[in-house]
Amino acid sequence: MSAPGDRGARRPVAVVFDVNETLFALDHVGDAFEAIGLPGSALDLWFARTLSDGFALAATADFATFSDLGLYHLGRITRSFGLEHDEATLEQVLGAFEELDAHQDVAPALQRLKEAGTRIATLTNGSADITRTLLRRHGLEGLVERCFAAAEAGAWKPRAEPYRFAAQELRLAPADCAMVAVHSWDVHGAKRAGLTAAWVSRLEGRPVPPMHDADITARSLNEAIDGLLALPPAT
Repeated sequence: MSAPGDRGARRPVAVVFDVNETLFALDHVGDAFEAIGLPGSALDLWFARTLSDGFALAATADFATFSDLGLYHLGRITRSFGLEHDEATLEQVLGAFEELDAHQDVAPALQRLKEAGTRIATLTNGSADITRTLLRRHGLEGLVERCFAAAEAGAWKPRAEPYRFAAQELRLAPADCAMVAVHSWDVHGAKRAGLTAAWVSRLEGRPVPPMHDADITARSLNEAIDGLLALPPAT
């Protein structure tokens, strides 16, 4: 784990977690892709295309839901593989997002924060309702105070609006919140919005160099939480 040195980051009052791939693995979605004849590798392509269009809309201050973009790109990819499925089938595939498994370090990391008196929230470009479903499914709902969706702010992460919306709803300054994510773009957006940020390396391996450095770089959620709790308190 690497720490921030003298960048001015302080121990957060609240920690906000990204959801997809940070807290929950997408393996079940890959299984659902394969069940309709797609290769498992199509999941990465689908996710990248969905995010790309969401980011493009955010860059022009426009908005579409993750589900609408995801459904469109799933249909496009299935057709590119010579498959024809009706919309109901595609919606059922994306329903696998409600069945995701939590990474093994999620429960202990959340429990550690709870015991330290740190408030916990989530922020996703997807659905807050699905986040709540996943938390209930894994018995974690009692550890998380709020579940936010970028749609509530009218813009996708990594624009500043979703991060600042979450901080405002928690009645905190952005500097009193920390974002935890496995995506460099999410860390970059959080830093630009004024939050502290912890990046977990298990997805990307290395951060994307042109983007904002995380205050904490860690190999696991547990390491990320250790680093955030070790930051100096606000004075």
